[in-house]
Amino acid sequence: MRFWDTAALLPLIMAEPTSQQMLDLLDSDDEVVVWWGTVLECHSAFSRRFREGALSSDELQRAKLRLHGLAARSLEVAPSEAVRVTAQRLVAVYPLRAADSLQLAAALAWAENDAICHPFVTLDQRLRTAAQQENFAVLP
Repeated sequence: MRFWDTAALLPLIMAEPTSQQMLDLLDSDDEVVVWWGTVLECHSAFSRRFREGALSSDELQRAKLRLHGLAARSLEVAPSEAVRVTAQRLVAVYPLRAADSLQLAAALAWAENDAICHPFVTLDQRLRTAAQQENFAVLP
């Protein structure tokens, strides 16, 4: 079981240079854990790419269907006061955006604030650095 941030999930849904690497990680994962806002972040990324002309209407619909399938098999960390308080600490300590701090705070909630031996999958460098400093085993 691994916590996946949005940046790591997107290559599972749309063709990107890291898609095969992320698919290989997913194949070896028995359960995906995500933050409550991950689905929204994915939809935001799809919509932005569609508006920019990088996705056709058909590709947009396929991406939404793939996301729905992935979300259905994922464990989702719900919003809570504890996640918000932890995210506030994280933005004070690390150069993270609010959504990234919520991702990391959700991962810490999932790990019951003991990140050692809990895998965190991300392709975002700032989030990677912060997760490592919080003692997560960061992949890839």
